[in-house]
Amino acid sequence: MSNLAPGSAVLDVGTSLQCCRPLGQEELSAADAEKIAAMFKALSDPVRLRLFSKIAARPGGEACVCEIQDVGVSQPTVSHHLRKLREAGLLVSERRASWVYYSVAPGVLTGMAGLLSRAV
Repeated sequence: MSNLAPGSAVLDVGTSLQCCRPLGQEELSAADAEKIAAMFKALSDPVRLRLFSKIAARPGGEACVCEIQDVGVSQPTVSHHLRKLREAGLLVSERRASWVYYSVAPGVLTGMAGLLSRAV
């Protein structure tokens, strides 16, 4: 379910987050720190964070770009932000006729929750 441009770099953030213990339990390896920093960097833009949230909150966890583009920026800018989220491994996309549908990449939300949870 991914329409990536040839040569696009995609981080497997969902998988890398699942392998890591919560941040408060042990130090991150250099490789894990790079992957997780890329995820946070992609989500650090308020528009990207809103788009990610809109997709994650949709019933079925999937949204057509036409349903989420009302974030106060132009359509080309929305496409740019969605591409950045895809390249960071946070979203996957699928073209259906003339529309593109986005969903949160498998394992990303679970990985984020595990990474940010603090074991007691």
